[in-house]
Amino acid sequence: MAEVFAALTTSHLPAMGAAVDLGKTRDEYWRPVFEGYEFAKRWIADARPDVVILVYNDHATALGLDVIPTFALGCGAEFEPADEGWGRRPVPVVKGDPELAAHLAQSLILDEFDLTLINRMDVDHGLTVPLSMVFGQPEAWPCKVIPLAVNVVQYPPPTGNRCLRLGHALRKAVASYDRDLRVMVWGTGGMSHQLQGPRAGHINSDFDARFMDLLIDAPEQAASIRHIDYLRESGSEGIELVMWLIARGSLTAKVRAVRRFYHVPASNTAVGHLILENANE
Repeated sequence: MAEVFAALTTSHLPAMGAAVDLGKTRDEYWRPVFEGYEFAKRWIADARPDVVILVYNDHATALGLDVIPTFALGCGAEFEPADEGWGRRPVPVVKGDPELAAHLAQSLILDEFDLTLINRMDVDHGLTVPLSMVFGQPEAWPCKVIPLAVNVVQYPPPTGNRCLRLGHALRKAVASYDRDLRVMVWGTGGMSHQLQGPRAGHINSDFDARFMDLLIDAPEQAASIRHIDYLRESGSEGIELVMWLIARGSLTAKVRAVRRFYHVPASNTAVGHLILENANE
């Protein structure tokens, strides 16, 4: 049977992808960020997931403001890297798992999560940058990837509680699949940052640290954080952290943090990263 055995959370800012693509990962500014992901590269080489369900937000690339699904599941066989205005990133095509995605769609919709199902779409930095940070620059990504896009761009985004419950439903859906697969759920975005207005460049390291503490040990409390509190405490783009709750919800109630990393600044944002494994209960 399939199993969600671990989860990973990470920031997905486009500048990290540009640093990879332009060979700047050893530059003085970027070195601390990329050294923070060296453990993840070693860990994932040993963990060898078959499939990653990658939770991210589209940045008005494949999903514009004409149609705004709250949750959209990528069910296609492959997903091309998107051209976000300066050409496509030089990364491999993302290979999906249509059979598992179809199973997830059925299980989640019957579990009363109203998903939009997408069979064809390009994927932007929200999805490709996390892959680069963890897998480096391979000729092909070493596992299949199922995109799960969440609206955190146009108000109202889903609540933290809804996202945590979606993680629970994902865990149940994966466990009911009749193939032996090692599955991970990745939650991306964040941490505290704001890209515009008088508070552009806002970073709240205290909030970020509290959120990571709660995500590990008290996810229900993290899920109760209100939209307005994300806005006040973590900046206008800090709401992306609700996507981390989907990854956390896919695990057991008790988890073990095998990696915790945090760095400020990286392109005017805070970079956070966790690897969580199910703990014996």
